[in-house]
Amino acid sequence: MHASSRSEIEPFYVMEVLKAAAARQRSHGDALMMCVGQPSTGAPRAVVNQAHAVLDSQVMGYTDATGIPELREVIAKHHRDWYNINVTADDVVVMTGSSGAFSLLFLAAFEAGDTVAMTRPGYPAYRNTLSALGCNVLEIDCGADTRFQPTVAMLEALDEVPKGLIVASPSNPTGTVIDPDELAAIARWCEAHDCLLISDEIYHGLTYGRAASSAWETSKAGVVIGSVSKYFSMTGWRLGWALVPPHLRRPMEILSQNLTICAPAITQYAAMAAFGEDAKPELQNHLERYAVNREIVKAALADMGLSSAPPDGAFYAWCDIGHLTDDSTAWCTEVLETTGVALTPGVDFDTVKGHRMMRFSFAGSTAEVTEALGRLAASPLLQS
Repeated sequence: MHASSRSEIEPFYVMEVLKAAAARQRSHGDALMMCVGQPSTGAPRAVVNQAHAVLDSQVMGYTDATGIPELREVIAKHHRDWYNINVTADDVVVMTGSSGAFSLLFLAAFEAGDTVAMTRPGYPAYRNTLSALGCNVLEIDCGADTRFQPTVAMLEALDEVPKGLIVASPSNPTGTVIDPDELAAIARWCEAHDCLLISDEIYHGLTYGRAASSAWETSKAGVVIGSVSKYFSMTGWRLGWALVPPHLRRPMEILSQNLTICAPAITQYAAMAAFGEDAKPELQNHLERYAVNREIVKAALADMGLSSAPPDGAFYAWCDIGHLTDDSTAWCTEVLETTGVALTPGVDFDTVKGHRMMRFSFAGSTAEVTEALGRLAASPLLQS
């Protein structure tokens, strides 16, 4: 007996780091989680209150496979309000986190053997999930000259037009934002070339003086992915959504019926409050704290001689440590063992240059971020 070849994909290394960091916390009690891609804050109080209310009044049975109508309308209104685009509840498909949305979308949109393009560096679960489903992943090498984001010129230079293209703005791991004009040009190129644009917009709301536009502002031929995990501070609640063109709605609904039945009912009812006025002050406070942390991180990294991508959004610094090591996994392991600071090695995000890169998350409290940077600055491992 043996596992399927589909399961023979790379691990999500950040989860391995989290496991090691948890062990460090148990043994030493000093772990600082600068590896995590999630807020250190809980859900807004309005969401928690709503969850208590619906638990007392609802059965919490199965819902429609694409989400309760009220939530789908709230999400549609959110997109109308933020981007001034015409989105209706019919456009919205609610799933179990953005991860669930990606999996169902890939199953609905692509055949085994299809080629789907993504940026390098980029979020590893795109690559690994597509590989598990039998798709060919085409990585587009994006560097500092384009803020680690793709351009139409890069797409024109490809040997073949891929069946799909995944972009993320703000990006994980770089935190960079695609210029609105460039995103619009990419959306038009994809529509003209029958290439499904998948725009990962889960970090929208977390930007610092640089606007993040939506792909649907230009073309509704593609798919927009959203989530309550990042800006709305609800990672463990597992709720995401997709804005989907008509030809993919029924296929995704049927797949959801069979694979997940529905997103968690309690989360669907509670999440509606995340988009309301009562939640906004807390969410704004989170953003202001990230902005403070960002400035502290930028200054400290410069003092340590580490260059990083410009963190336009999200809560990451993508750092070049090539002058310190050619094995980022071993280096991050040693940093954890000697300082208690957990960092993410770049091999998760870049299959070519990741051995010389690491990701630093500043999603924690300002005190934690400052303490972690102080430990790193004092470490011999940061001396070239």
